[in-house]
Amino acid sequence: MKGYRKYFTKKIVWFMVTFAAALVLNFFLPRLMPADPVAAITGRLASGMTDATAVSRIYKQYQAEFGTDKPLMQQFFTFLGNLTRGDLGTSFSQYPRKVTDILGSAIWWTVFLQLPAILVGWLLGNVLGALAAYIRKGFDKVLLPLTLFLSNIPAFGMAVILLVVFAVNLKWAPISGGYAFDMIPNASFDFMRSVIQHYHLPFWSIVLISIGGQAIGMRSMSIYELNADYVKYARFLGIKDRKIVRYVFRNAMLPQVTGLALSIGTMIGGALVAEIIFNYPGLGTTMYRAVTMADYPLISATTLIITVMVLLSAFLLDILYAFIDPRVKAAQIN
Repeated sequence: MKGYRKYFTKKIVWFMVTFAAALVLNFFLPRLMPADPVAAITGRLASGMTDATAVSRIYKQYQAEFGTDKPLMQQFFTFLGNLTRGDLGTSFSQYPRKVTDILGSAIWWTVFLQLPAILVGWLLGNVLGALAAYIRKGFDKVLLPLTLFLSNIPAFGMAVILLVVFAVNLKWAPISGGYAFDMIPNASFDFMRSVIQHYHLPFWSIVLISIGGQAIGMRSMSIYELNADYVKYARFLGIKDRKIVRYVFRNAMLPQVTGLALSIGTMIGGALVAEIIFNYPGLGTTMYRAVTMADYPLISATTLIITVMVLLSAFLLDILYAFIDPRVKAAQIN
């Protein structure tokens, strides 16, 4: 237990340090953008007004409401104080909606789309990689070029290919959105069917780009393990191949478990691009609109949530890794 305690303490410390750095970056980076969102709000509200004094008064009023008239460091500490109360502020681009309300309706779309897609891609990739390493021959000659091809297609490229082929040309799936535009979210069968129809293309665009890299990694690790000395010695002793393979693939899976955390990290980049391409109502589309509108509170909150999701997944998988691989405990004790 002493080895595990030391290992977990280190991980928690690094988690807290990384989270603190993420808080600082998530606040300051959006505010370095050369834009004035308060001026944009004032422009919309004061459209048609000719009294410059009244317009200036409206501008100062919203500056005071959003706190942009205060020094940046004071805004940061106000942000931290509000964050402890669960208040992420008011959206600039969707004023007067609260950021928590916007994210509350977007985050579940992202979780239910991307988490299953990443897990399915990870599972299929590892199974195919293990089969390619064990069977070899014709199976590997077909699978290796295919996985190399899939792993080199960027996320937006796969999304565009599926969109053009299956939505535009074949018309097998809707072009964009999370459900039909003429529907209001409800618990009816028609709405759920519409959600499933819009789900397929974004889902498979993420799965397909995930399979390639996982399959190549698992194949390489499995071939390495199959040629290890302990495998040769076990075969020399007459141990059945079926039993040896079980240990081989268990050892080969260890780096892939860490790779799963990195795969979940793609939600920051590639997987969110799929949401934007398909105009899917998740965090990707929300963040894209926030960036284009210089919506500081919404940008900060969205990136913070994504960062926390990645950090938590990496932390939990590191803990799982410690129990899977006993060498971790041994290294900490020594």
